[in-house]
Amino acid sequence: MAGTISSLGVGSGILTQDVLDQLREVDDASFVKPLETKISSASNQVKSMAQIGTWMSDLANAAYDLQTSTLYTERSATVTGSGVSVTVDPNTDIQSFSIEVTTLATKEVKESGQFASKTDLIASGTGSFNLNIDGTDYTIDYDATTTLESLKNTINTIAGDKVGASIAQLGTGDFRLFLSSKGTGSTQDITITDTSGLLNGTQLTSGATVIQNGIDASFKFNGIAVTRSSNVIDDLVTGATITLETEGETANIDITQNREAILEKLNNFVSKFNAAAGGIAKLTHSSTEESERGIFSSDSTIKEMLRNLQTMMIGQSGSSIANYGLELDKSGVLSLDEDVFNEQMDANASNVQAFFSGGTFVNPDSSTTTLTGFFNTFQTGVENYSKFNGLIDTYENALKEKKTRLEEQLEKQIDRLDRRYAMMQEQWAAYDSMISKLSQQSSYLSQLVNTMNS
Repeated sequence: MAGTISSLGVGSGILTQDVLDQLREVDDASFVKPLETKISSASNQVKSMAQIGTWMSDLANAAYDLQTSTLYTERSATVTGSGVSVTVDPNTDIQSFSIEVTTLATKEVKESGQFASKTDLIASGTGSFNLNIDGTDYTIDYDATTTLESLKNTINTIAGDKVGASIAQLGTGDFRLFLSSKGTGSTQDITITDTSGLLNGTQLTSGATVIQNGIDASFKFNGIAVTRSSNVIDDLVTGATITLETEGETANIDITQNREAILEKLNNFVSKFNAAAGGIAKLTHSSTEESERGIFSSDSTIKEMLRNLQTMMIGQSGSSIANYGLELDKSGVLSLDEDVFNEQMDANASNVQAFFSGGTFVNPDSSTTTLTGFFNTFQTGVENYSKFNGLIDTYENALKEKKTRLEEQLEKQIDRLDRRYAMMQEQWAAYDSMISKLSQQSSYLSQLVNTMNS
C-alpha cells in the first residue's frame, strides 16, 4: 500500500486511517489471499511432483539392475576345509569337487661355490657361458673385469624373466651366488656351461650344487591323482583358479550362483517400489479431514499412475512374480520371501534369470518360451512416466507454468489495490480537509448567533 497520511481523519473523525486499513484487509481477503493460497498449493504440487519423479527414477534404476545378465552369471566359491583357495569367473559351471593336496610345486634353487668377496673376478678374459633354465638358453657375456656382483646384475638383466640371481654372505670370506627359478615344477633345471672356458675356477659350473629341486605339484581331484607344474591351477575346472597352499590338507569346494548379489538387488527394488507407491498413495489420499488429505487427492492422473504401478507388479503375463518371492499385499506393500526365491533358484536358476531379465524359459512340459523379462517390461513401464518429456516431466512443467501465472496475477492484484488505496487516501484527505473547514465555519456561525441573541 502507498504511504499513509498521518493526519487522515483529524478534521472529521470519520475518514480515518483505521477505516482505510480495514477496507484494505477486506479487499486483500477477497482478491489477494485466494491467489496466495493457490500459489502455495501450486508450489507444494511442484515439489511433490519432483519427489514423484525421483521415486520413479530410482524405481526404474532398481528394475534395470535386475535385468542385467552379469548379475546372474556371477559365481561364488565356498571352500570347506583347508589347503586351497579358489576364485571363479562369471558363468563358471555350478558344481562341487574336492582337492586333496599331496605335494606343493617348488622352484629350483642352485648355489655356486665359494667366492672370497662379491668383487672377486670370475674370468681371465673375454668370453661367455650358456645359462639354461626351463629349456631356454641365455648367453651371459663376461670379461677379465667381470666381478661376482656385476655377473649377478647381468644375469638378472638378461634372464630375469626365468631366473632370479642374488648374492649371500654365508661367513667370513664366503660369498655365494644363488640362482632361483621364477617358475615351479620339474622342468625348472638350471645349468651353466662355460662355452669359452675362461671362467676362473669351477664355482659356477661343476662346483655349483642344487639345494632345492623343482618338483611338480601333486594332488587328488575328486580322488583322481593329478600333477601340475604350478601351485596355481587354472586349467582343471573351466573358469576356476585353484591355488594349492598346504600339503596334506583336503578341501571341498562348492561353486554356486552368487545369490547374495541378486537378493541385494531384489531387496533394493522392494524398497524403491514401496517408497514410490507408498509416497504416491499418501499424496493422493482422500479424506474429509484437510490435514489428512493428499495434495493430489483429486488428481486422476496421479491416481492412475499408482494403479498402473500396482498393475505392472501383478499383471504380467506368464508365471506370477509371486512365484519368485515378490508379493504385493492388499494394502499395496511389496515384500520379498527369500525362501521362495531360493527354492526357485534351487529348482531352476536359468528359468529365474529368464523370467527376471529375459531369455529362454523352459516350461513344465519341456517346451520353451522366449521371455522379454519381468524387470525389462517393468522398467519400460516406469520410464514412460520418469523419462525426459515423460508424463512426470510434462506435468511438473505445467504446474510450474500455473504457479508463474498465479504469481503474475497476484502481482497485478496487489498493484491494483495499492493504486486504488493510494487514490482513496488522497481523496479522503481532501474530504477531511473540507469537513474540517466546514466544521470551523459552523462553529464560528454558532458563536456569532449566540452573541447576537445575548
